Amino acid sequence: MTKIAKQLSLFVLVMLITGSIDSIRNLPVVALFGSQLIFFYIFSAIVFLIPVALVSAELSSTHLEHGGIYKWVSLAFGESFGFFAIWLQWINTMIWFPTVLSFLAGTLAYLVDPALAHNKLYLILVICGTFWLVTLINLWGLKTSGWVATVATIVGMYIPMFLVFALAMLWIILGKPLQLHLTVHNLLPSFSHSKSWIALTAIITSYLGMELATVHVKSTNNSQKTFPIALSYSVVFIVVTMILGSLSIAFVLPKDQISLVDGIMQEFTVFFQMFHMDWMIPVIVVMILIGTAGGLINWIISPAKGLLQTVESGFLPQFFRKTNSHGVASRILIMQAVLVTLTCVVFLLMPSVNGSYWVLMDLSTQLYVLMYVIMFVAALVLRYKFADKPAYFKIPGGKMGVWLVCLLGLIGSGIALAVGFIPPTGINVGSAMHYEVLFLGGMLVLILPAILWILIKFVNRS
Repeated sequence: MTKIAKQLSLFVLVMLITGSIDSIRNLPVVALFGSQLIFFYIFSAIVFLIPVALVSAELSSTHLEHGGIYKWVSLAFGESFGFFAIWLQWINTMIWFPTVLSFLAGTLAYLVDPALAHNKLYLILVICGTFWLVTLINLWGLKTSGWVATVATIVGMYIPMFLVFALAMLWIILGKPLQLHLTVHNLLPSFSHSKSWIALTAIITSYLGMELATVHVKSTNNSQKTFPIALSYSVVFIVVTMILGSLSIAFVLPKDQISLVDGIMQEFTVFFQMFHMDWMIPVIVVMILIGTAGGLINWIISPAKGLLQTVESGFLPQFFRKTNSHGVASRILIMQAVLVTLTCVVFLLMPSVNGSYWVLMDLSTQLYVLMYVIMFVAALVLRYKFADKPAYFKIPGGKMGVWLVCLLGLIGSGIALAVGFIPPTGINVGSAMHYEVLFLGGMLVLILPAILWILIKFVNRS
């Protein structure tokens, strides 16, 4: 195995992993579930975050010449399954983008009029306008360097998140009224009530994407020792910051006043107005916008590259294979922008902004979790199929360890898929029938094209 010229330190590796997962925009969603969020964050880490981290680390380090979910699943089950898996990863981002951009739009509203954060037309215009703008930037081949991405993460995510912790602590010290009281009785959810498990959807959404960071395993010095340590530190850091951040909002804001779109700015506004520091509101807005926009460019172009691999293998029309003079899959990027624009119609179909945000987040999570189910099963097959192949990192415990990790991941994914179909309480999503029809219809519409293309290719081969 050739030696990697440039090695990543433990600190840099932890920063890369946590930077791809941790997000301040997810805090208001989870804050709705109060003290029970502590249990679900820890539970989700055990049955989802840690298994995803370990499995994707092994796959990326064992199959260096075949990177990404499409190649991994293709090695295990063939190209058709590989295409279906990468389709799920790609189409999920088409639903995920509007939630990220609605957070950006809600934050941006605080520079003009906070009430705009609940105006559907404003959200749609900002979401579509921003996405098309960033798409055009990517078409010109603009790529952010590592240090720019790091600065954006620190400025737009870490600093605001730790500021939320500090201000919430100050709120408690000053004896301000608390909207949440932690007791032993209310820390555990009522397992007999399905609504308690709905929190799992919001929290697993916060953990999506760990496999994107594990490509760095081959650049890690003494990876068999360093990478598990980095994963351990990252998991602890992510879980602790998410719990503290969500609790910070739950302590200060009444549950029925938490907005999923601009909840984080609601809290900052309360804090800054209390201390007569209104001038800090536009400053924190700009910081969060930098962090959100900084991470958006890579998320737009990376899934497109994965889908381009499938076009080159004969899936999807060859029309999408064309790249522009900058080597960018321009037609796939344009298709993405059109789909995101159409997805924004959800904001018009739901009776509330919070309801629209939840439906998109839930739908995106279900598609991504379904991809993880395929990845966990593929990992089991590949461990036996390539048992003697050398790797930079392998899950400890041999085959027994792989089975334990994958079964935990499948259990967590199965629970998430089941509860994802339950309408949330406390969020206006219309009637249960309206929610189920919209949700199931969305799943079918988004999955059906992949199945059709697989059938078309099968028929052509026959």
